[in-house]
Amino acid sequence: MLFSYLDIILRSVAVYFFMTIALRVFGKKELSQLNTADIILILLISNSVQNAMVGPDTSLSGGLIAALVLFVINFIIKKLTHKYKIFSDLLLDKPEVLIHDGKLDFKALSKLDISDEELKEAMREHGIEFFKNVKLAMLEIDGTISIISEDQEKLKQTHYKRKHNHKSLQNFN
Repeated sequence: MLFSYLDIILRSVAVYFFMTIALRVFGKKELSQLNTADIILILLISNSVQNAMVGPDTSLSGGLIAALVLFVINFIIKKLTHKYKIFSDLLLDKPEVLIHDGKLDFKALSKLDISDEELKEAMREHGIEFFKNVKLAMLEIDGTISIISEDQEKLKQTHYKRKHNHKSLQNFN
């Protein structure tokens, strides 16, 4: 019985770290960016790794132990990323510069799959009409686009949450 629970714990730890690495390698979307295909993927992945975590144990206690292990690991990882920079660098994304002093970073925009319309929408929400009026635009780690205008008197705080958009980069002004 104890061996069965230890097996569930070890399997759950292995699946957690596999999923963490897979999401880091294949790209991570913030919750605000989930579309129907992303939700289906998450549901299918959770179903596919369930047996890998609990094995033949389909009991309530086996499922609860697997869930508890996942919560504990997640709690520990969050504490480690807050306390130690090496864990933070390894597991968390970094903010990305999109515009600096009116100049767009096309390489970053392309890598992040941010379209011109999406960037213009974020600028409009910040009260900015032209790229040349943007002192700094950043894609933050939570998926928001922060924009600082050259006009310090018109600073405005808005919360533009990025939606995943597959439009190509074009027509940047």
